[in-house]
Amino acid sequence: MLRIGPIELDSPAVQAALSGYSDLPMRRVARAHGAPYCIHEVVLNETVTTKGKLQRLIFDLPEWDHPVGGQLMGSDPEGFGAAAKLLVKAGYDVVDINFGCPVPRALGRCRGGYLLGEPGNALEIVDRVVQACAGDVPVTVKMRRGVDDSDEAERWFFEILDGAFERGITGVTVHGRSVAQRYVGPSRWEFLARVKRHLGDRLLLGSGDLFSPHDVLRMIEETGVDGVTVARGCIGNPWIFHQVRDLLAGREPSPPTVRMQREALEMHRDAALEHYGDKRALSKVRTHAIKYSAVHPDPVAARDHWVKIRKFEDFDAVLANLYSDTRATEVSARLTDLSLDAQSLKGCTIAGGSETS
Repeated sequence: MLRIGPIELDSPAVQAALSGYSDLPMRRVARAHGAPYCIHEVVLNETVTTKGKLQRLIFDLPEWDHPVGGQLMGSDPEGFGAAAKLLVKAGYDVVDINFGCPVPRALGRCRGGYLLGEPGNALEIVDRVVQACAGDVPVTVKMRRGVDDSDEAERWFFEILDGAFERGITGVTVHGRSVAQRYVGPSRWEFLARVKRHLGDRLLLGSGDLFSPHDVLRMIEETGVDGVTVARGCIGNPWIFHQVRDLLAGREPSPPTVRMQREALEMHRDAALEHYGDKRALSKVRTHAIKYSAVHPDPVAARDHWVKIRKFEDFDAVLANLYSDTRATEVSARLTDLSLDAQSLKGCTIAGGSETS
């Protein structure tokens, strides 16, 4: 159904790189719920090339975590090349380049979306990464529709897009907002349709405003994109991947029951303990558990409880209290259309740090 170079995927909805979220535990839960391909949270190229605990976590790729993409962000072309080589050596199946992050911290360091205003530097980065991967794994690029709404920004976008394919990338993900727009206002899906017409048979994944399985199919139908990367819409909501599969198979998808939520939370907890160890796992799990509260029948109560946990005994107590067997078959009345509330995800970003506005 969807192909990234030699990688064949059986669903068009994949998990995006999510800064602070799409670590190994999140990818484990997403795969268990139907995600055919996941991308590690964005990492700086110098983090990949610096030996230590963070590098070891990035290189922790169990056999079940494939196919998996590694997304790089930075400003130094040479550093991108060195990092890409290490990602390939570590076993990543795809190397993705981030030219889309709109967070001020990244822009101020000439990273992410900043590079959409510097076609020469951006294409030198693509050159270095493609050469480093040497055809061993596909290279993809993540972009927004431009740094802003100016004609010049649009020219730069297409200059980078065409130049990247000329240099050998396999595909591109385009988010329908500009860098200046950040997460305010709608994603312009009509721009994705223009890009797809421009690219023809070349691989395009769409991104932006995908908060339900219906959004996923609507984007594909309205724009012609080959697939989508689900970002904020899958944080605390891994069921969206199975729901997309249900729609494609002609089945009516359903919201997750309390029992399903508990099982996902337990899987996330166990994976975090295995990956991070006792000391670091709790804070990681709490961040995700707070987002899981959006699909609970009592979302405010669930969020309030998750925010307060300070040890794993607290975690288990919340499960026993709010996710008990007596509530096992309950579903949230707020998810009648299976759509998450975008406002509840306002503090999440696709890449590059915490969104604060």
